[in-house]
Amino acid sequence: MKEKYLYIFLLFIITGLSVQAQTTKKNSNTTETVKTENVLEKVQIYPNPVIGGKIYINSEYSNSPKQIELYDMLGKKVMMTEMNNYQKELNVNNLKAGVYILKISDKTNSITRKIIIK
Repeated sequence: MKEKYLYIFLLFIITGLSVQAQTTKKNSNTTETVKTENVLEKVQIYPNPVIGGKIYINSEYSNSPKQIELYDMLGKKVMMTEMNNYQKELNVNNLKAGVYILKISDKTNSITRKIIIK
């Protein structure tokens, strides 16, 4: 049973590590690697640890809608919403104190962050 939860937790970590995509182009006899910037890396999430029951998420870019998902440490999705502008406020008053995983994704990238609710 613990192994199942460990695999779910490791899945979140691996997903979070896929921060940058690389594309390879071949021109004549040269190989050029182009790195695309993950704009989600510039997302601000605060406060952490959460004390007042609200999480604020700020993004510099609002060019595409972002999916926001919150998971408990057992891998159960406890909240899902969408971010369409530069700032989003999540109300987590109804959640128990503990450690959660916040996943933010857009069409091409995703990030995960650990959130502590007190």
